[in-house]
Amino acid sequence: MKKYSLSTWLLFLVPSIIGIFLFMIPFKYDGEWKIPVAILANLVAGKVESIMPWTVTIVMILAALGSILYLFKKDANPEDQTFFEKLFQVNWFWTIVRIIGAVFAVMVVANVGPEMVRSGDTGGLLLSSDGLLSFLFTIFLFAGLLLPLLLNFGLLEFFGTMMVKIMRPLFKLPGRSSIDALASWIGDGTIGVLLTSKQYEEGFYTKKEAAIIGTTFSVVSITFSIVVIEEIGLGSYFLPFYATVVFAGIVLAFIMPRIFPLSRKPDEYIDGRPYDETEEALPEGYNVVSHGLENALTKANKNRSIVEFVKDGLKNVLDMWMGVAPVVMAFGTIALILATYTDVFVWLGKPFVPLLMVLGIPEAAEAAQTIVVGFADMFLPAILGGEMIESELTRFVIAAVSVTQLIYMSEVGGLLLGSKIPVNILDLLIIFVLRTVIALPIIAGVAHLLF
Repeated sequence: MKKYSLSTWLLFLVPSIIGIFLFMIPFKYDGEWKIPVAILANLVAGKVESIMPWTVTIVMILAALGSILYLFKKDANPEDQTFFEKLFQVNWFWTIVRIIGAVFAVMVVANVGPEMVRSGDTGGLLLSSDGLLSFLFTIFLFAGLLLPLLLNFGLLEFFGTMMVKIMRPLFKLPGRSSIDALASWIGDGTIGVLLTSKQYEEGFYTKKEAAIIGTTFSVVSITFSIVVIEEIGLGSYFLPFYATVVFAGIVLAFIMPRIFPLSRKPDEYIDGRPYDETEEALPEGYNVVSHGLENALTKANKNRSIVEFVKDGLKNVLDMWMGVAPVVMAFGTIALILATYTDVFVWLGKPFVPLLMVLGIPEAAEAAQTIVVGFADMFLPAILGGEMIESELTRFVIAAVSVTQLIYMSEVGGLLLGSKIPVNILDLLIIFVLRTVIALPIIAGVAHLLF
């Protein structure tokens, strides 16, 4: 192993430890377990609540206008694109999505247009002063600014090298993806998607790997799992509930990369390079620890500039604000309109009724509706299940399935579509259905043992 100066060691250790502390170590705050980044976001959100809806709306308007202007600009070579070209130069579909998101936001904050768009159950829910978008906006601010602590100083390189022998054979993924999964599990699924997207854009993941990580490992945090089980009225069952979620999640993570549509994603990088398995091979004379340390220290040594750290952080923030917020607003509002004002999810739930009956789940018809509505928003099944379902067994199944589905359009689904990760709306729908069908027997089996 090469020799490195003390300053290089400190440059690896100090930012990495601070990054782990901020993104992965939960603390009890206001009676809930939260990571420091989420605590900072909550503190700021509480101070600026009143201005958040309009602030988010202005950003969405700028994103829409910028994308419209860049539609008429000739595409530059991807390597020659400026940051703002990359930010605004999206195709016509995403331009339309950004316009729809901005229009919905204006309707909500100005209180104009159809009630179904601006209702407190739809667009108003997403864009209220304490709603999802306001929270995402503040967490993106801190997560974006501070993400370079995890990305730029060797942490991914160190752990990535250490975890290759586990992640590759089990989940067909590089070792560094373990950090994405851990950040989601401890922190939040949105952070996991963000990490994955950034790593994919920088050429560390293939298209297949990015799609697998984004749809399989952007798991719901422990904190949010507690909220779900409390909402459905089974807080005392948290430990068996979360153990069930973890077990079902591991089974799904093993199966999903091996079946359609994830198995069909091309195993090539964003620039078209094919996957090269030798990139993860250990050089002669190295073990996983020494090789991981050398990779980490080399990375840290290249990132000594504070100015570049700040620039990278600010770029992350703008990228998330303008790329993600309109998508969440557009798709989230449409999904919530369908869930609130139509019977679409009732009809979509009907195919699940026979399966639930075979599995011995009481109140199968009502449960089927709640399971399908999880595609709109993960929290909706818990809300509906708590109101509609009497059986504790059924409520347990609904809560566990809603957390293992992962793909919900008001947050993770919208984030995935807004990112450069190569998945489309049809992919997400198929993955959602497959995850539901595979998870149901596992979760139902545990539920029958408990109740």
